[in-house]
Parts: sequence; C-alpha cells; structure tokens
Amino acid sequence: MIETLQIYNSISRKKEPFKPRIPGKVTMYVCGPTVYDFIHIGNARAFIFFDVVYRHLLNLGYSVKYIRNITDVDDKIIQRALREGKSAAEIAEKYTDAFHQDVKQLGLLKPDAEPKATEHIKGMLEMIRKLIKTSHAYEVEGDVYFSVSSYTDYGDLSGKELEELRAGARVELNSRKRNPLDFALWKKAKPDEPAWPSPWGEGRPGWHIECSVMSQLHLGDTIDIHGGGKDLIFPHHENERAQSESVTGKPFVLYWLHNGHLNWGKEKMSKSLGNLATANELLAEFHADVIRHAMLTSHYRSPMEFSRDLLMDSAAAMERIYLFLKGCNVKIDKPTKTSSGVYTQQYMRSMNDDFNTAKALATLFEAVKAGNRALDQSHSSTAEKIAAAVTYMGQSLGLLHTSPQSFLQTQQDRSLEVDNAWVEEMIAKRNQARKERDFVTADAIRQELLEKKILLEDHASGTSWRIKH
Repeated sequence: MIETLQIYNSISRKKEPFKPRIPGKVTMYVCGPTVYDFIHIGNARAFIFFDVVYRHLLNLGYSVKYIRNITDVDDKIIQRALREGKSAAEIAEKYTDAFHQDVKQLGLLKPDAEPKATEHIKGMLEMIRKLIKTSHAYEVEGDVYFSVSSYTDYGDLSGKELEELRAGARVELNSRKRNPLDFALWKKAKPDEPAWPSPWGEGRPGWHIECSVMSQLHLGDTIDIHGGGKDLIFPHHENERAQSESVTGKPFVLYWLHNGHLNWGKEKMSKSLGNLATANELLAEFHADVIRHAMLTSHYRSPMEFSRDLLMDSAAAMERIYLFLKGCNVKIDKPTKTSSGVYTQQYMRSMNDDFNTAKALATLFEAVKAGNRALDQSHSSTAEKIAAAVTYMGQSLGLLHTSPQSFLQTQQDRSLEVDNAWVEEMIAKRNQARKERDFVTADAIRQELLEKKILLEDHASGTSWRIKH
C-alpha cells in the first residue's frame, strides 16, 4: 500500500505531499555523468541518493519509470580527446564503461533507460526549430541561442531575479548574444571537434538541450521527479525548464530534488589540492556497503564532509550489522521484498519524511542492538524476526547484498605486502611526467598503482602513498 511521502521541492522551497501526475505511477529523470573522466565521490553521492529514492518509491508500491542520461558530447570530452590524441567518441566510450563498472560495484539498480546525447541529435534539432519558430530562440552565424527574456518565469527555480542573474553573468567580449544570460542551444562547428549537419550549418548541441529532449521522449512533456546535485540548479536545470516549457506550454517538472555538496573533510575537492577522490579509488580500498553507508549518514540536502575517518566508522558500523546477521545464520541470497513490525514502521516514517536516511539508519541500528540482546538471552525466534527487519531495511537502502561471511572475510583480507622501492620509483616517474605535463602517462601510473591497492595522495610538499585496507 502506498504511504504518504513528503518531498522537499526545490522550486517551492518547502516539503510537499508527493502526488504524481498519474496516481500509482512515477516518472523520474536524473542527470547522469559527463563521461570525460572517472566519477568522483561527489558525483557518486548523487547517484547513490537517487538510487535510494528509486528503491523507496518501489517499496511504496509505485510503478516507476526511471531515466538517467549519459552526456557523451561536451567541451570537457573534446578537450580530453585532443589532449590524448583520441576521438571524442573513444573518450566517451572509455569513461561510460568505467561509470557502469563503478555504479555496478556500488550496487545501483539499473534505470529503465540510459539515453546518450549523441543518439538524440535529431530530436534536439526539432526542439530548436520549434523554439526559433516561436521566437524563443535566435540564430547568429551558425550558433543558436535561447532568448531568456522570452520566458517570464526564468529564475524561479534558482530563486534569483533576472537582474541579479544578469549582474553576475560573465559578459563575453564581442558577444553575439542579445542578453548575457542567453544560452547556447546549438554551437557552430570548430576544427577537430565532432559535428552534425543542421539547418544552421555543421555543429553540435549545447549542454542543456539534451535533457529536455531525452526526458520528453522517454517520459512525456511533464515529469514527476527531476534530480541532480545542487550545482545543477543554475544554470542547467533553470535552462532545461525554460526551454522545455517554452516548447510545450506545460509544467516541465512537478518535484525538483537536489542533493547537497560533498567536501573531502572541510575542503572542496579539486585536483590542485590533490584530494579529488574517485569512486573507483575508494572502491579499491573500501567495500561498497561501507561507501554507501557513509553517504547515507547525512541528510541528502545537507552539505557533507566526507573523510577517511567517516569511512572507517562506516566500516565498523557495517561489521556490526553483518556480525548480528551471522549470529542469526541469515543467508542473503536474494532481496527481501517485505517486512513488518515496529522497526520497519519507524524506518518507513523516516524515509517518508523527505528520504531521511540518517534517521532510517538510526532505526536500523536500534534493531541490531535489540537483536543482539535477544541473541544474548537465547531468544532466537525474536532475533530472527529482527534480523528479517534489519535485512529489509538495509537492502531498501542498497546495502546487505552479500553474505555476512563474505563481507567479514573481505574486511579481513584487505592487507598486502608491497615493494617500497618499486612504489617510490613509480612515484618519481609519475612526478616527472606531471612536470612535463604528460598527464596521460601520469594517470596511467596512478592507475597501475591503484590496481595493486596502492593509493597516492598529492600534497603541496610532495606525494605520499599508502596501502588501501
């Protein structure tokens, strides 16, 4: 039976009862990766959170159609391709495969479809034609821009006035835009860049148009839930909304969901600081359950300070869960579909309160504590009932998909011996490659060390390394 769900809607800035457009059915679109590099742990937070949203909607009894796109043509992809002497398609394919490996390891459910931007050029051209025809867009020497002033609700999603946005916009020298806020729908082809034919000449799509086209094709003119990180609110989601509603004349999204930023400790992650942790690096060091648990300890809308200490705490927490399940001789061979009881009810109340995973985890650990007490008192039947609730709650959060024995053995096996001199030699070679700006070689060395469970950390004073336990 479908329970009452409250969702914080970014556009209204308040919690609202969730009422999908069609009762019992939900359409959900989440912005996927731009495939020019491995996803970092900040990206992973969004994908893990929306996986939890998807799971919870299914638990509530909704029929969900879930779409997550792949941006496979973009400035960053093109720049990396030129730097490495490869085609943009080769770069996109490499990092799409890497993304799929990461999300599979992290235990994410597959979306119903995963459309790629390059597969929808025809639809983008058609939407751009409609925008030009209705005076919402204009062409200038092969470039096509959306006219922000033509859409009266621009700024509603980000909560900013047009004048405020205009004052903060970067005004390009000799810009051909009518308004600094106008954004590109189609970009004129440049040498050595992928391009497609269009009524305005060879070119490629702007970033924002792809999501409007793909969501409309797969989910219709109005979708129930659209999600992504808070950094996408402006300009990406603001621009999506403007161009979509200008074409259809209908609301684009009923509920906008955005997760908060993730920092490494108290610092923003960046390559210059040497603290840009990729998902595959952390997966080589920590079990996927540990990473997911760490992500879910904070409310999704809050900024999060992610750290190795947090991961170590989560490793200990997951060990407590698995040790309890082992004590109950639980065999996790398939997902637990349903459960009942006081703990499950508390869990559902927390999740129905805007997906409060922190409270939900607290309930799960209350159950583990009670279950261990029942084991100590030889109340095996009580412990088994609690274990069923624990398994249901854990799996609803994307945890507990391996046997207790397997998880606990993996934790014990995360150690190895290494040749210190060889590691230092590889670091020296990598540093020399970085000095010569040969980032392809530097990245290859880092990856080779990672495959041997050796993690590098760059600091202002140099590079340190350690074994990934």
